Amino acid sequence: MSEKVYTRNVEALKSGTVIDHIPAGQGLRILRLFKLAEYGERVTVGLNLSSRHMGSKDLIKVENVALTPAQANELALFAPRGSVSVIEDFAVVRKQKLTLPETVEGIFACPNSNCVSHVEPVSSHFAVRATANDTKMKCKYCEKVFSKDIVVDVR
Repeated sequence: MSEKVYTRNVEALKSGTVIDHIPAGQGLRILRLFKLAEYGERVTVGLNLSSRHMGSKDLIKVENVALTPAQANELALFAPRGSVSVIEDFAVVRKQKLTLPETVEGIFACPNSNCVSHVEPVSSHFAVRATANDTKMKCKYCEKVFSKDIVVDVR
């Protein structure tokens, strides 16, 4: 019987945030939607990394940036079994399992072209609800309900 050997493929982070257990293929989407590269800090992205629990996964490390618990939970839309670790001096000082937030503001655009959020100076605002096969998002302004995948592809 052969045993698989797993090694770490990404260098250690002195200070910042590690977003781990991202489903393979979602890392770049999270990087873009949550504007993680716009902090002006070094970002390391690992795509399709080996994972004992997931088969393969994506991973994002952002140096010198600590996400708040609320910011971290917004990532649960794309990484429901993900975790966020805040690193200081090469040690994990806080590790958070992600939970789906009740609302998400200012990240996504409403796909309804008739929604007032497209013409008024307001931040987008969605109520979030998990269903058996999907995550649904309801726009505060037009009250239409969309799959999370439809909402994110608009932006």
